[in-house]
Amino acid sequence: MTTTAPPRTPGVIGALSVLDRFLPVWILAAMAAGLLLGRLVPGLDAALDAVKIGEISLPIALGLLLMMYPVLAKVRYDRLGTVTGDRRMLLSSLLLNWVAGPALMFALAWIFLPDLPAYRTGLIIVGLARCIAMVLIWNDLACGDREAAAVLVALNSLFQVVAFGALGWFYLRVLPGWLGLAQAELQVSAWDIARYVLIFLGVPLLAGYLSRRLGERSKGRDWYERRYLPKIGPLALYGLLFTIVVLFALQGHTITSRPGDVVRIALPLLAYFALMWGGGLLLGRVIGLPYERATTLAFTAAGNNFELAIAVAVGVFGVASGQALAGVVGPLIEVPVLVGLVYVSLAARRLFPAKEPVHA
Repeated sequence: MTTTAPPRTPGVIGALSVLDRFLPVWILAAMAAGLLLGRLVPGLDAALDAVKIGEISLPIALGLLLMMYPVLAKVRYDRLGTVTGDRRMLLSSLLLNWVAGPALMFALAWIFLPDLPAYRTGLIIVGLARCIAMVLIWNDLACGDREAAAVLVALNSLFQVVAFGALGWFYLRVLPGWLGLAQAELQVSAWDIARYVLIFLGVPLLAGYLSRRLGERSKGRDWYERRYLPKIGPLALYGLLFTIVVLFALQGHTITSRPGDVVRIALPLLAYFALMWGGGLLLGRVIGLPYERATTLAFTAAGNNFELAIAVAVGVFGVASGQALAGVVGPLIEVPVLVGLVYVSLAARRLFPAKEPVHA
């Protein structure tokens, strides 16, 4: 019997649920609601920020965990071997995330913000913090390879612990010195970074893995994928929207009181997200990856770990610093831009060869 892949038509977007299809609307509404709450409710930002894990607000941490769990529960962990054996993708991801990404953000920060050292340093920190959280949402919405995303996110996490401090020293001290540019300091311990990785990736990854193993063992894969996963699926987007509301409520006053600075910071970020995503998708196409893995490569390259960048900026430079503001503007730009790129990615599926028929 021969089973052909379903035709890839513009109906891909139409097949999305109402929640998924109108996600840009919900996200813009969540951003607006957060900004309004932060401006109109006295003391809300202080109340939300009162309970912390390190430098991250507990409400934000809970939102991120809620957001990531359903996606990681969908991963078929018995298929990870097919991903780790794909050296083209793994090597391409490492080059994009740890060579191209930080170098591009460094260049854009100096091109767009030569006269604003605090914002420039903040952007460079954002470029060093590779994505381990929201990329799972964007990849899932764009019909990317879940197993590949899980492996690349885990790979980024390991490199983040090892390389973040060293790359910060290189891009803020060494390279500017070689080029005759102003230098900055960044002192952050590997343990601090490891703690954020363990919280924001380790906890939902373990929960997702145990859910699949225990669910399949007790009631079978059919029940798990047809009954359990559809029930928990919407929690990911609810968690995303909750996180956005809380984040913008915490920073609403800062963002709305300095609109000119936000625009200056936004321009290099827009260029960065577009170039990294487009470069990742093009590289995936050139090296012969199927659409699912090419789009995973693109989103893992374009996304950034804003929670880590904000935490480092606040911890090193202070909550009212320009470096912290640059970290806060990161998700302000990243969220709507990458949501838009989800739809661009779905439309670009026709540029990739159709899957070969599966013979059974």
